[in-house]
Amino acid sequence: MHVNIPVIVTRIIQETETVKRFTLTAKTMELLPAFSSGSHITTFLPTQTGMLERHYSLLNDPVDMLLSYEIAVQKNADSRGGSLYLHTAVEVGSELSISYPKNHFLPSFRARHHVFIAAGIGITPFLSMMSELSRVGKTFELHYAAKSQEQCAFYSQLQTQYPDSCRFYFSADGPAARLQPVVMAGQPIGTHVYFCGPETMVSQFRAAALSFGYPEKSIHFELFTPITPITRSPFVAELRKSNKLITVEEKQSLLEALHQAGIHAPYSCRVGGCGTCAVEVLEGTVAHYDTVLTDGERTQHNQMMTCVSRASCEKLVLNL
Repeated sequence: MHVNIPVIVTRIIQETETVKRFTLTAKTMELLPAFSSGSHITTFLPTQTGMLERHYSLLNDPVDMLLSYEIAVQKNADSRGGSLYLHTAVEVGSELSISYPKNHFLPSFRARHHVFIAAGIGITPFLSMMSELSRVGKTFELHYAAKSQEQCAFYSQLQTQYPDSCRFYFSADGPAARLQPVVMAGQPIGTHVYFCGPETMVSQFRAAALSFGYPEKSIHFELFTPITPITRSPFVAELRKSNKLITVEEKQSLLEALHQAGIHAPYSCRVGGCGTCAVEVLEGTVAHYDTVLTDGERTQHNQMMTCVSRASCEKLVLNL
């Protein structure tokens, strides 16, 4: 059972034309739960089409007195209701429900140097990381891509706080100004690299980091939306322990189908990045869309993440 925290929106700042910063203050607690840098919360949004769950990084320095949390939300043109609801229906005084903080994107304190690569609203998890690393005397650099300076959220804040550690890349300035993977080349041994942005950008930079010789353990990334499946065909899941057959529809995840059938199925991130929803596969082949399993583990087809992965056959048999 997930225990949620009721909060009140106590401040809203328009950071850019499409990005708002929200300050959330606990309604019933004196202090909010502590968290580590890179953490996010889930917001539960009561939209007209039903309750939506959306994940947002916490912007605060983790050592701040936690009277409130801060999140930033970009209004997406193709929003299915989450960002649109926060931008149009939420105002100061509105009440929301949020989860306890979770962290699947923790900075490595074994790293000798940190290279943060952000695109658009992907800047948000790095704000708390930079605060913490600066406070403890660790070195880092930020490479931040946006359409223009006007659309670059937190530009002034970053320039003020970390003038020697940030470099900005604005696509409006032309192709030569775009952020390229080469910024990761030639870094000191022991450097860790971190990516947050669209799936295509993360995939490009991850592949480049591997080609530059970075070990897997030195490459970190976070996705707030799942990888788009190549195949979305319906399939049947046989639940061996429960003695049930369920159908997973084309626009439905296996996790959603399990919950709809009344099956207890744990989950956390819903984007295939944490491993909480892993289940054992007894029969069938899996189309994997997570970022948890290794290539070798995927070829065995003996486990899957129910939040994102699907069948590449007509039926899977699961140990549920």
